Amino acid sequence: MARLAGTSTAVVSYVINNGPRPVAPATRERVLAAIKELGYRPDRVAQAMASRRTDLIGLIVPDARQPFFGEMAHAVEQAASERGKMVLVGNSDYIAEREVHYLRAFLGMRVSGLILVSHALNDLAAAEIEAWDARVVLLHERPEAFDDVAVVTDDLGGAQLAVRHLLEHGHDYVACVGGTAETPPVGDPVSDHVEGWRRAMAEAGIPTKGRLFEAPYNRYDAYRVGLEILSGPDRPPAVFCSTDDQAIGLLRAARELRIDVPGELAVAGFDDIKEAALADPPLTTVASDRPAMARAAVDLVLDDGLRAAGSRRERLKVFPSRLVVRRSCGCGG
Repeated sequence: MARLAGTSTAVVSYVINNGPRPVAPATRERVLAAIKELGYRPDRVAQAMASRRTDLIGLIVPDARQPFFGEMAHAVEQAASERGKMVLVGNSDYIAEREVHYLRAFLGMRVSGLILVSHALNDLAAAEIEAWDARVVLLHERPEAFDDVAVVTDDLGGAQLAVRHLLEHGHDYVACVGGTAETPPVGDPVSDHVEGWRRAMAEAGIPTKGRLFEAPYNRYDAYRVGLEILSGPDRPPAVFCSTDDQAIGLLRAARELRIDVPGELAVAGFDDIKEAALADPPLTTVASDRPAMARAAVDLVLDDGLRAAGSRRERLKVFPSRLVVRRSCGCGG
């Protein structure tokens, strides 16, 4: 191949491996033409053995069946593909032992880096990461147990936007559907959503006692909780749900109880999953730039600049949230 391209085997290697040294554009074109003519296919296993790294990125999410995590995983896969990498996905199912299982499995495969969406990273998982000296970026959540580079949304500010908007419609108060007793009080998006709700209510001088309801993050359990909330004697005039999936479950409960949304009940969610626009009625929610977050996480986990980050502020990349107004809140959009 080197003879056909009119260059050295070292230069051919630089082209195939995209480094470590730069190759002049004309030379690179000759090498690529020779590769195509000869039908060469790189031996990825041999390359991984030589470099002790693969072209793989490990991604661990709580549950890819939930639309938000499915959409985030897809965004990570697209961003990784742009960098010539493939993605391995593991579902922790919110179980610490499964998270550690995938950590060990992916690190044992010598992935180029790990992107971790951890519900509550425990000390064992943190120790496993430290032992392997792994490249890790936390995405969407930032557990206290592992203070590493994180890419997140302004969850607290976004929740405040949604609750303020509901209050601007003249409701006496806004109830909140938060997480469960297992939701970490710090570093978890849902806990930040609840705190944002509390702050927006406090700004308006409205008490929150008795107006926070626990529910799992998925629509199916949220639907059952919604039936209880909406069929009680003190039905709230408006509800802010910590996830769109919860809000979709709540809308289903309202429809079943023949409660008009938004005429008798205003609803807002958080995440702006694709289904939010197709909900009945279309769901007002809070959006983040998932493709940009995924791209940032991939770039951070692959680039050496990851190690250079110093302070906590430098190691935390926060993307802004924006309110997406649709009909469920009472607006006509």
